[in-house]
Amino acid sequence: MNDTNVFYPAALLACLTLTLGGGFASASDYPNKPIRLIAPNEPGGPTDILARTLAQKLSVNLGQSVIVENRAGAGGNIGTQVAAGARPDGYTLVTGNNATFGANITLYKNLPFDPVKGFAPIVLIGFQPNILCVHPSLPVQSVKQFIAYAKENPGKLNYGASGQGQLAHLAAELFKGMTGTNLVYVGYKSAAPALVDLVSGQIHVMFATALSVKQHIQSGKVRPLAVTTARRSAAFPDLPTIAEAGVPGFDATTWHGLFAPAGTPAEIVSRLNTEVNLILKMPDVLKLLESMGADIKGGSSKELADHVQGEIAKWAKVINAAGITLN
Repeated sequence: MNDTNVFYPAALLACLTLTLGGGFASASDYPNKPIRLIAPNEPGGPTDILARTLAQKLSVNLGQSVIVENRAGAGGNIGTQVAAGARPDGYTLVTGNNATFGANITLYKNLPFDPVKGFAPIVLIGFQPNILCVHPSLPVQSVKQFIAYAKENPGKLNYGASGQGQLAHLAAELFKGMTGTNLVYVGYKSAAPALVDLVSGQIHVMFATALSVKQHIQSGKVRPLAVTTARRSAAFPDLPTIAEAGVPGFDATTWHGLFAPAGTPAEIVSRLNTEVNLILKMPDVLKLLESMGADIKGGSSKELADHVQGEIAKWAKVINAAGITLN
């Protein structure tokens, strides 16, 4: 008898366990070693602060170190690609947002990962509103007045944004499409010089992040008209949403979520979802995120999966209509 043609059930089961079940074998005692949390951005920004806050709290709750690894570049694509190629065992996680899990699949012709098929959604962490701001010299006090003024002056008003494909840029293009206004895009390498020009009156409009523009609003150097989120922001409760102020259905939000590579065991995804939802209710975490202008979300993994699908579809329409492409 040729032994190479004989199947040994026990050996076959062991082989299958090693080949296919690395993640499944470790699910019951997860975690038993440090976890890597990839933040696909530079250190020090809001996303990095969020990642480090989660890492600190998860380390305590899970009893294992959670180590943040910054992998910036290409609009978040580099770090996200690293996460997509990692072993799906729960020991590599990644933060995602409206770019990496929304707009980038349409912006980049050859995105090196699939934001839907390549990942297991864990939880939608929260939203950070942008604020539609104008220079005080514009004779407008509301979104409706701004729309009317822009239509009376087609092509004469310009808006600043920190680079093509960034949320401030896409939010303005969404606004243009939904209102029939003609605003001229002025690109910047970052938000800081755009804000300088807005304050000085070199540009007229900006869909600025709440955190970056807050002090200019308080000083009266720029005039806020509305927040870009679907609901009013707890950080700016007196500001209406653009949707309620005259553009029904408008929603252009910086959001943050937590993801794992596709194939990560459901038990691990569920455990992480539970832990992050608990963390998002901690008073010190709430205080920190609110200081960043963030509104906490939480919820199920399915809610994040559905949100990603909706974001991809929404931004694809905007990007294709505006003819925006990035290499």
